Amino acid sequence: MKNKKYLKTSAVLLALLTTLFTASCGTPGSAESTPSESSSSAESGQSSRRESDLVTGNGPASDFVQQYDSFAQAHDAFTTTLAREENDDYPVTPPPEGLFDLVNYPSKAGDLAAYVSSDPGDGQKHPMIIWVVGGWGNGIDDFPWVYPEWDNDQTGSAFWQAGLLTMYPSFRGGNGNPGHYEALFGEVDDIVSAYEYAASLPYVDPERIYLGGHSTGATRALLASEYSDKFRAVFCFGAVDEIKYHNNSQFTFDTGIEEEYIMRSPIYWLDNVKSPTFLIEGRDGNSENLERMLQATQNDKIQGYVIEGADHFSVLAPTTRLVAQKILEDTGAEPNISLTQEELDAAMAQPPVAPLPAMTSRSIEDLGLTFSCPYLWEIMPTDDDSTLAIYSRYEEDNPWDMSVLYLTAYTPEDDSYLQNLAEYLTQNGYTTEETTINGLSAVDASTMVQGENGESFYQHYVTLQNDTTGLDFTFVVHEDFQEEGDAIFQAILDSISLGGGQ
Repeated sequence: MKNKKYLKTSAVLLALLTTLFTASCGTPGSAESTPSESSSSAESGQSSRRESDLVTGNGPASDFVQQYDSFAQAHDAFTTTLAREENDDYPVTPPPEGLFDLVNYPSKAGDLAAYVSSDPGDGQKHPMIIWVVGGWGNGIDDFPWVYPEWDNDQTGSAFWQAGLLTMYPSFRGGNGNPGHYEALFGEVDDIVSAYEYAASLPYVDPERIYLGGHSTGATRALLASEYSDKFRAVFCFGAVDEIKYHNNSQFTFDTGIEEEYIMRSPIYWLDNVKSPTFLIEGRDGNSENLERMLQATQNDKIQGYVIEGADHFSVLAPTTRLVAQKILEDTGAEPNISLTQEELDAAMAQPPVAPLPAMTSRSIEDLGLTFSCPYLWEIMPTDDDSTLAIYSRYEEDNPWDMSVLYLTAYTPEDDSYLQNLAEYLTQNGYTTEETTINGLSAVDASTMVQGENGESFYQHYVTLQNDTTGLDFTFVVHEDFQEEGDAIFQAILDSISLGGGQ
């Protein structure tokens, strides 16, 4: 629906207010490019393959595995051989202040960057989940705060949206971190190091640290569960069994060495899992991998669920929300999390949810104005020097990215300005009321208007003032996103502080 994006290039909706009042609208510049997907769908592709030799109990892989008492022993004894030394120096985007902190956690490779939920400040110890995103990159960026698409929510934001502390670690070689990409080997050590860092935080309960991941992140998480029993429970969405059948172009290790594959393939080490570990995948995703792993082990710590009618990505939004609630309810001395096929199917059947975005505080000192808006929104000047446009840096088809807020300052003409404006708006079809917002006198009005292309847009207009300053907030969003968009605008209104107000 690219025609909805006219919001960022047209001022026609505000012409009414421009004619008789001081509010006006300009044309902001284009937003930045859309965020790249944090996980490649290529991993979910399947190649023709033989049955795992671990299932049959024969072959060189089985012989290699049987040399060791555990995956941890094998992993610690093995030295990977990298055919390519790859890394990146992409900068880490600062997180929303007060919601997450940007930290460095120590690992065998050196200090690595991570986003970690901020201290709630209540003196209590809380559960935390470490979420490992998909894709083969080793870095972090603003993906936790992009819109969580219902059919492809790779953000892991369901956890912190539910009130659960969350950690997003980067790994060796990413974001200018020391080391190089090791494609599922050294990254396992980094996940265990992330646990140690999380357990050291005074506001985190070290006995209630969980691990989760999607796609490549799920494979990393499953390997970490095979390596360590420190995690209270582990949730793997779309893990693969043997990596040699997936994304060989991403492998930085010497692919001529068979043991390199074995050390990175969860199916050979499933009996080492000691923490409750849940494998979840859509039927149209990596479900064959999940089923082969269940066939390869009798370990009762591992449970697997295939979701019919879903794929590698569509399972995420509904089921991560279910898992978040399960974690919050898991308060006993011992892990007591259970999932059933019926619960997962019921979660998949629920209607899509559009949560409020992560908010961040913004100040405009010249106006004495402080307010909160979505973290991904940027404040841009327009052609009219008195008007600012505030909108997402991305242009995806959702209420977060398609909403636009225009802010205009003015000097009140007289004490009857707001009353006269309210009467005028009512006469012109707005639903209008005179009210107060955070102690400031205000007019609140809304209407549906048509754009030049014939589509309908919801316009919510609020003007408020103290003795010396007036501010117009004009919020515009396509009618398809009216309810979700207006919830964002209301959150902005609730946060406003203007010199002289409350």
